[in-house]
Amino acid sequence: MTFNDDSRLSGGRVKRRGRTAAVAGGGVVGIGAIVVLLLNVFTGGNLDLGTFLGDGTTQIQQQGETVDAAPECRTGRDANLQVECRMEGAAESLDGYWTAEARTLGISYTAPDFFLFDGSTDTSCGQASAATGPFYCPPDRAIYLDTAFYDDLQSTYGSSGGPLAQMYVVAHEWGHHIQQLQGAFASTDRSGTGASSGSVRVELQADCYAGAWVGDAANTEDADGETFFEPISRAEIADALSAASAVGDDSIQERSSGRVDPDSFTHGSSEQRQRWFVRGYQQGATSCDTFSVAGSSL
Repeated sequence: MTFNDDSRLSGGRVKRRGRTAAVAGGGVVGIGAIVVLLLNVFTGGNLDLGTFLGDGTTQIQQQGETVDAAPECRTGRDANLQVECRMEGAAESLDGYWTAEARTLGISYTAPDFFLFDGSTDTSCGQASAATGPFYCPPDRAIYLDTAFYDDLQSTYGSSGGPLAQMYVVAHEWGHHIQQLQGAFASTDRSGTGASSGSVRVELQADCYAGAWVGDAANTEDADGETFFEPISRAEIADALSAASAVGDDSIQERSSGRVDPDSFTHGSSEQRQRWFVRGYQQGATSCDTFSVAGSSL
């Protein structure tokens, strides 16, 4: 999506975090988790899965400074030119959308924290690196993202790229925060795998929530009542769908090992992820109940 050059960014929604040190656990979810877990399964890696699935430890000691990630970002023009400003603009639009939309879902809304980092950082869900990819950490109620992932999204995972592809990633993780507020994580068994598993349903709902935001994003407004975005084009929607496809279980499995195993799915196939994104885009957040859909229709 293209920001309205004249829209105003209030600032302060996205923070940049210094390197940290911690002993932690807690259950990471999001686009990054599929990359780490599937590469571990299909390449024989030695990743400690307990870090990402949660080992009950929540002690964390932070070292390093947390600062405003984009203090110089003031307008939509800035967001069109710089990725950090784009993250700030996306966060402000998402916050505005969910402040209003949460009422239709019957939840009390508070915004997640949103941290950018370089190289590595520690969270209550374990240590993250650029290779981990973006994720939402439920105990922290926070999104963590190294923007270097966007280069990998194109060069490694085959997305067409583009601003909306980047913002789809943020909107998906924001969707996980909405699920945290709804209690979906507590009520869903995410320990299993498979094409209709609880973990897949959680991820597809987050894709649907991302689509719901995109469908209404052009109506979100800054503090002055100026719309954040220009009308969304078909090419921009295609970029978002390309990103959703690139992080499908089958796409990553095929790329990493040359074979696809639906029984090991944790996030959904490329087709599922695109379809649920489109559903949210066309029908809104109230259409995103992936938990009541029969497995054959998921």
